Order: sequence, then C-alpha cells, then structure tokens
Amino acid sequence: MSSTINVRTGSRVEMVDITNEVRNEISNSGIRDGIAIIYVPHTTAGITINEGADPAVCRDIIQKLNQLVPANAGYHHLEGNADSHIKATLVGSSVHVIVEKGAPLLGTWQKIFFCEFDGPRSRRVFIKIIKGD
Repeated sequence: MSSTINVRTGSRVEMVDITNEVRNEISNSGIRDGIAIIYVPHTTAGITINEGADPAVCRDIIQKLNQLVPANAGYHHLEGNADSHIKATLVGSSVHVIVEKGAPLLGTWQKIFFCEFDGPRSRRVFIKIIKGD
C-alpha cells in the first residue's frame, strides 16, 4: 500500500512534525503489522525521527546544521541552494518504522519530522506500508 502526504512549509529551513499524518496513513492501510517506509522525493528536503516533546530540539538541530553548512559559503552550485542539498544529504531521504498493532512503533518522545531546507515550498512525502508475516 502506498500513499502521499502533502506538506506546505513556511520557512527556508524548518522541521515539520508529520507523525499524525503518518499514523493516519498506517491506520487507513488496514495493515496491522509490518514496516512503513517514509520517503521524501526532493533533493533539498529530508526526513528524520527525533524528539518531539521539546521544540528546542528541532531548533538546536536546525541551528547546528546551519552552522555546519552555512547558506553562502562559496559553493559551486549556481542556484544558490547548495547548502540545502548538503543538509538533505546529511539528514537523509527516508526512514523505516516498524508497524505494530496498526500503528507506528515509536519511542515515548519520538516524532517523525519532514525537514525543509529550501522553502517555503509545497512538498510530498511518500509512504509505503509493507505487510509483515
């Protein structure tokens, strides 16, 4: 079963909690046990799982990524968004989540975040849910 989540971002760099949307897609699939692959088909965006209870964690992640990969550092890419491509490479384009009893198996504080590095934009996130044994 495959589905798509649409995400609209409002800033150049931000992390958007999509956990509830992923949870809904898993529930709607009818699959009780298996694996969910959450994939971002964009070269300047990523996906990660991290703490969602304290918004300061996302701010810290963004701040550190911006320090590690500043926006204007003499890159060769002519579009002016080379930093966005590098950040997306560091974060990654997919995560896998165990599906158990019709829900994503996440830790107490874990959330699934869409990571925007070249916004604001309209983006897509693909979800593939594979039934387990």
